[in-house]
Amino acid sequence: MRKFLRRATRSLVLVLVVLAMTGLGITSYVDHALTRVPASTDYAGRTEPGGGTNWLLVGSDSREGLTREQEQDLVTGGTADAEGARTDTIMLLHIPAGSGAPTLVSLPRDSLVDIRGHGPDKLNAAYATGGPALLSRTVEERTGLRVDHYLEIGLGGFAGVVDAIDGVRVCLPQPIEDPKISLSLPAGCQNLTGAQALGFVRTRHFAGGDLQRAEHQRQFLTALVDKATSREVLLNPLRSVPMTWRLADTITVGDPDHLDDLGELGYQASLAGTGLATETVPVGGTDDLPGVGSVLRWDEPRAAALFDALRHDRPLP
Repeated sequence: MRKFLRRATRSLVLVLVVLAMTGLGITSYVDHALTRVPASTDYAGRTEPGGGTNWLLVGSDSREGLTREQEQDLVTGGTADAEGARTDTIMLLHIPAGSGAPTLVSLPRDSLVDIRGHGPDKLNAAYATGGPALLSRTVEERTGLRVDHYLEIGLGGFAGVVDAIDGVRVCLPQPIEDPKISLSLPAGCQNLTGAQALGFVRTRHFAGGDLQRAEHQRQFLTALVDKATSREVLLNPLRSVPMTWRLADTITVGDPDHLDDLGELGYQASLAGTGLATETVPVGGTDDLPGVGSVLRWDEPRAAALFDALRHDRPLP
């Protein structure tokens, strides 16, 4: 999953930047179209900037921007049923100030954290409770790293990108039936619409559960990136232009961030290639917290060593 997210983030951001540069006035339009939120706000006792630059990368199930009809088509259940948007994926990308390779750190969404003003909870509850700003603050206080930039990819825009490029082809070894989200896919190769693609990456209706879901996400999003960066799409303005608008609608960035920041993110990730270091926060065990559920407790000494190395641009332990 980390490999997929790395590739998808790098490629989709680069596609957005390249497409924006291809037409007069498009750069300004795309930059203006990006949704911006106050993700990194100052507060008393905030950690000081360290070496390098840190991006907080978030994949959310936000329904923002979807009409009621689109919510029904995508079988999201609607905003009212979402019980607060949650984050499916939370990662920190550290880009060193020198010539070293960037490091992508996965922060498990079930990690036990103290959410300012709310107490102990899972990490992804910070987003549901206080949006990007509270999530960023929670990550900063838990890791000791300053969040310099914020990038979020939401649910509705994901489906729109798929439809803008006329679907994405996948091959299934067996059929998938999930009545809960009205998903019915036969075995074999087929072109998925945005709604079908969303169901495909969300369903847990099989024996493999979350592990199989992660494999579906990797399989589909790799296929999505391949098609989005293909000549078939990039050289066809009837596909590339709508995709550009959809990508701009899909991405949410922090208040001070602009298209050139995304370009630098894509450029750095592209330079890193297979040299990008990937880590998951060391986990010491699980626990059951009353009122919260099952949580992951970090291995505190190892986690502290990891984040201290990133903060000071030192080799990872």
